[in-house]
Amino acid sequence: MKILSRKSLGVQCVFDIGLEKDHNFLLDQGYIASNCFNKSHSVAYGYVTYQTAYLKANYPVEYMAALLSSVSGDQDKVQRYIANCRSMNIQVLPPDVNSSGEDFTPRGLQILFGLAAIKNLGAGPIAAILEARKDGVFTSLADLCSRLDSRSLNKKALEALIQTGALDLLEPNRHQLMNDLDITMEWASRRAKEQASGQGNIFDFFGESSNTKTFDTAPTTTRVQDYSSQEKLRMEKELLGFYISDHPLSVVSRSAKVMAPINLCDIPESSETKIVTAIALILDIKAVTTKKGDQMAILQLEDLTGSTEAVVFPKTFDKVKHLLEKDKRLMVWGKIDRRDEQTQLIIDDMQPIESVRMVRVELTREQASDRQVLQQLKTALNPNPSYGNSHQGNSSYGRNEPESSNKIPVIAAIEYMPKLVRLGNQFWVQDEETAVKALQKAGFKATYDSLVTK
Repeated sequence: MKILSRKSLGVQCVFDIGLEKDHNFLLDQGYIASNCFNKSHSVAYGYVTYQTAYLKANYPVEYMAALLSSVSGDQDKVQRYIANCRSMNIQVLPPDVNSSGEDFTPRGLQILFGLAAIKNLGAGPIAAILEARKDGVFTSLADLCSRLDSRSLNKKALEALIQTGALDLLEPNRHQLMNDLDITMEWASRRAKEQASGQGNIFDFFGESSNTKTFDTAPTTTRVQDYSSQEKLRMEKELLGFYISDHPLSVVSRSAKVMAPINLCDIPESSETKIVTAIALILDIKAVTTKKGDQMAILQLEDLTGSTEAVVFPKTFDKVKHLLEKDKRLMVWGKIDRRDEQTQLIIDDMQPIESVRMVRVELTREQASDRQVLQQLKTALNPNPSYGNSHQGNSSYGRNEPESSNKIPVIAAIEYMPKLVRLGNQFWVQDEETAVKALQKAGFKATYDSLVTK
């Protein structure tokens, strides 16, 4: 046997023989260092990129379904790609025990949620469901429990199916299903033992064991009211890692694109000097006491695209502590900070989305491109910009005076343009009523509105 050994060659001179041409390096002893991308490697990557772009452009539903399936074990990526689907007008449907496969499945212009992405539902139970489904769709919880014994589909897996909405088409009342689960499983187990010992019921004797009449004899509990929407979403979050049937922030999703154009999932790639305005939900709150005895908090925030960690330092904490509640929907202002390869958001201020206001001004295309008109607009909004207005431009907000009260954005509806445009932070105002009156006095058409419409 040949024994391999290695030794250090020390510092070697390296000569570039044409990176753009050959993508190789030549050492002074004549060896070729070929660990760089060569032409064939670059061509392969380019070809794969072209194929990927082609599939996404021409088969967007199938492409996104495959992409979601490839990351089904990574909840952060699944949530991000579901957000991408929404932006592409592709609806991702909740899981369904009669339709969902193991992976995400394209269905027309929609994608059906994959069973493999549900917690507490392993490969074994999924395979058992798909195999039993070959004999026909499940018609009720009793039917499901009868065709799959507890060894194939245990109580924990059944609870996961119920709480994520996979049985909604069988019985939309998830609370009722949870209440009926124990006695239905006991009934199914007893019935299976009776059939094994030749003691089937009257319908079994007449060959109607698969008929719905058989399952009419299954016991049920007293009817109860279904879970609230918030409770359903909480259970989905627990088992899927994100919301699927709805989202607490979906009511402001369209406005959020204008009011807070940055997504939380984009923060790690954003500039460190960038000032962030975000609409988010508080998932978790960790209270912290500094060495000086001051109170601060570390938050876990989430929007429709992902989540991020946010820090509320003592000075800001004293101002916003009354807003720090789990599941609270907020508009937050802050700065991006990177330390020890970790990205977080430093909160400067926050406000409940129910109290967020916006000023809307209508402009013609000529007005929107006229610098003199825009200067008149800015003057009408901020007649005394040196007072109480620290954010002169998008990048300077919060740098000199983070407690500025100019938190009301101005949105422009420009003639013939389908989307609204959020004006720069230098146009933001302190009071919506005063701003609208000033704009109308200056000859502009202006109104104000709430972020959340009742």
